[in-house]
Amino acid sequence: MKIGVYVCHCGRNIADVVNVREVVEFAKTLPDVVVVRDYKYMCSDPGQELIIKDIKEYGLDRIVVCACSPKLHELTFRKVLKRAGLNPFLFQMANIRELCSWVSEENATEKAKAYVKASVSRVRYHEPLEIRKVDIKPSVLVIGGGIAGISASLLLADAGVKVYLVEKEPTIGGKMAKFDKTFPTLDCSACILTPKMNAVKENPNIELITYAEVEDVRGYVGNFRVRIRKKARYVREDVCTGCYECVENCLFEKPEFPSEFDEGVGKRKPIYIPFPQAVPLVPVIDPKTCMWLSSKKCSRYCMEICEPKAIDFNQRDEIIEVEVGAIIVAIGYKPFDAKKISQYRFGEIENVFTSLQVERLLNSAGPTSGEVLLSNGEKPKRVAIIHCVGSRDERFNPYCSRVCCMYSIKLARLIRERTNAEVFNFYIDIRAFGKMYEEFYRKAMEEGIKFVRGRVAEITDIAKSEEEEGKIVVIYEDTLLGKVRRLAVDMVVLSVGIEPPEDLDKIRTLLKLSCTPDGFLAERHPKLAPVSTTTEGIYIAGCCASPKDIPDSVAQAEASAGEALALIKKGEIELEPSVSQVDVERCSGCGICLPLCPYNAIGFVEIEGKMRANINPALCMGCGVCVASCPSKAIKQNLFSDEQILAEIRALTGKG
Repeated sequence: MKIGVYVCHCGRNIADVVNVREVVEFAKTLPDVVVVRDYKYMCSDPGQELIIKDIKEYGLDRIVVCACSPKLHELTFRKVLKRAGLNPFLFQMANIRELCSWVSEENATEKAKAYVKASVSRVRYHEPLEIRKVDIKPSVLVIGGGIAGISASLLLADAGVKVYLVEKEPTIGGKMAKFDKTFPTLDCSACILTPKMNAVKENPNIELITYAEVEDVRGYVGNFRVRIRKKARYVREDVCTGCYECVENCLFEKPEFPSEFDEGVGKRKPIYIPFPQAVPLVPVIDPKTCMWLSSKKCSRYCMEICEPKAIDFNQRDEIIEVEVGAIIVAIGYKPFDAKKISQYRFGEIENVFTSLQVERLLNSAGPTSGEVLLSNGEKPKRVAIIHCVGSRDERFNPYCSRVCCMYSIKLARLIRERTNAEVFNFYIDIRAFGKMYEEFYRKAMEEGIKFVRGRVAEITDIAKSEEEEGKIVVIYEDTLLGKVRRLAVDMVVLSVGIEPPEDLDKIRTLLKLSCTPDGFLAERHPKLAPVSTTTEGIYIAGCCASPKDIPDSVAQAEASAGEALALIKKGEIELEPSVSQVDVERCSGCGICLPLCPYNAIGFVEIEGKMRANINPALCMGCGVCVASCPSKAIKQNLFSDEQILAEIRALTGKG
């Protein structure tokens, strides 16, 4: 056996703390080590060529590189071995930067020597492994039909990729469909979004599956098998013309039930279309409020007047199964529940609204046709907008939701434009971080919108003066004046922050994803892999990854689509050979490993009349859970064998 050891200076990251020359001389004394070299940047082209040259000249059959984290450059050096004609898994990396020079000033050199010795001891037990190749299904699943999901779907479809777009609501469009205008240009939200929604409907490469949820995901990168439950609308999408006849002729002559799309400030009938530009433009019947579906006490006149005969009360949920090569998660966000902050009295005092409710009041297709009205039908004369409701608050969410400042300023400008009201913005800090955002902020001040720095302590309807009678009173601390003050207003707008969506835990569990401390889906690396996840072939986009505005959501969605497209176009993918294997002679067939495998890679096969565990190498991700759980020690992981680990331990403890 001939081992080559290569020590990297990493510029000054390692060399300033570790005595590299001393480590090199120590490595030369280790058994089976034929050549030892050091170089300033071993990952550079000259450093790589140095290793290749030595492999060919000295006939090296094992390589140890002492440098940075394997997460950064293990793949780099494996490729070096492959180029030199050596199996890439006859390689071990000693992390003497993150685990040594960056954390240990005293005895750093001795610690580095110990890592080198452990790595040399381990690499002797490495075995040549073969990389597995599997074909990639030429299609992509996009979960979520908001602006992020729509943008990703269109980019992929325009590139010729088959896309399955799944949306849990009856229509695509997401939260953006509820907005009146968008900051900082005050463009009409529907004018931007509707063409994209129609493009989704018309694109032959996109199969739109609305009013549906992902129930199960199995498989692995390139070969995911997904089960989708499409809920019964009780209206057939294939024949409905969207004529509104059934809605207009429902037994309920007037809308009586809170509209989910209008955030409760508007009403709907049991059969409804969320908004006029909905895609698909097909009604949905709510079984909880429909008289026929809930109690059979209805004439079903809607069925009689429907010319295409689209209404089907016998319709049931449909199970759809698809196979895809990649998955993009764009499930959006959930607005903070303002009722959690009891002192703001949301839901208790009239004319206290959330920001999304005001968006619906401002929208021309909303319940008030764009008029901002109080409960008595009058326009407000004085409005308070409270920033950071549920954000930057250690009791709820310590993070900034990024968009609240700008959409609060947008609402302030729109309310003032429609009502000529006096508008006060109560803020902690104004964060105008994007293109034209600072100009948008200055424009609001020029228009006479008032900004008060200070957190609102309480909202009350208890008057203490004649001026406050019949008004909502905002009690706040003006931090610039250092005083607690009261302000009587007609309307309060709570600028609620962004939270992870309600179904995030379900999706995270199905797809084996990780979350950040704030509860959003975590990327593989915040800088180098901002849209990839720890599960190969699954990408994230939009506000389910972190709070962001529309331009950033679109940018991240298209980045995810680009990653998925690059994967799909490969046609096949190489999978890590680090899989577990079963020694059938030692396996007792106890089945303990089956429910523990997070990738459902273990099954049972009959061998010589006895049931034995069997691991599907295509599904196995080499996590090692089965290895640790097997009471018979019948399972081993071929990239982390007992012999390799024990060799390292003996070397580190001085027993090897």
